[in-house]
Amino acid sequence: MAGRRARRAGARAGHRGRRSRRARRAVPSRPRRRRARVRGCLVSVRPRALVLQAPGTNRDHDAVFALELAGADASIASLLDLADDPAPLDAAQLVVVAGGFSHADALGAGRMFALSLDQVIGDRLRAFVDSGGPVIGICNGFQTLVRAGLLPGALGHNASGSFQCEWVTLDPQPGVCVWTEGVEPVDCPIAHGEGRYVHPDVAELERNGQVALRYRRNPNGSDADIAGVCDPTGVVLGLMPHPENHVIARQHPLHVRGGGGGLGLQLFRRGVEHTRRS
Repeated sequence: MAGRRARRAGARAGHRGRRSRRARRAVPSRPRRRRARVRGCLVSVRPRALVLQAPGTNRDHDAVFALELAGADASIASLLDLADDPAPLDAAQLVVVAGGFSHADALGAGRMFALSLDQVIGDRLRAFVDSGGPVIGICNGFQTLVRAGLLPGALGHNASGSFQCEWVTLDPQPGVCVWTEGVEPVDCPIAHGEGRYVHPDVAELERNGQVALRYRRNPNGSDADIAGVCDPTGVVLGLMPHPENHVIARQHPLHVRGGGGGLGLQLFRRGVEHTRRS
């Protein structure tokens, strides 16, 4: 009797062992390798985007979120990091200069950021632009690019004399800007005290196709309702409003009532598409 019980126990143990081995064999390694290769392939076709950060910028992660929704692989790098290792900028196919209040707007909005940018990566960033690389500066990033000489004009205090935070509608203008090509009107917020765009010869900008975006209702007294301008090549765009804060419909305050307008995501998609064409 004891012998039969031992044999049955052994048989059951062997049966469990065989099932366990079959279960292990049922998960082949080859499909996993194929999936890894597929994932690698998908990642490789997503353009590499870099968001430049400085002390006081606060829309870095919003920009990353917008870029990834638009189809890019995005990362953040501070100018201090790039001073030690410029490889992330050298590898980038698209660059965003983030919004916020860099260096607490000391000496004027964007001035310290522009000085640091010019010293640390100025030559590299200009070479990137010369090669056709798309750059977008948003709010404080726009102020920075203007002060760095990458965009024309200047930005002064709002005509109201106060900080303004509200939603606006932007109308894309015909011209050379790759970021606004085929874009429909965009609704997004502004949040600035020094956002009034001025230029000594707006007619020249218009002739060159450099006026990229206009306010439908001018909130800050900008010349000719200008909300955004580009460089003569069309690859560098600066704008005061925040398109990265309206990349999904429910971010709009009127979404629950059926309102909302066009997404700022359109601009990021155009930038990503440009990297794929170039």
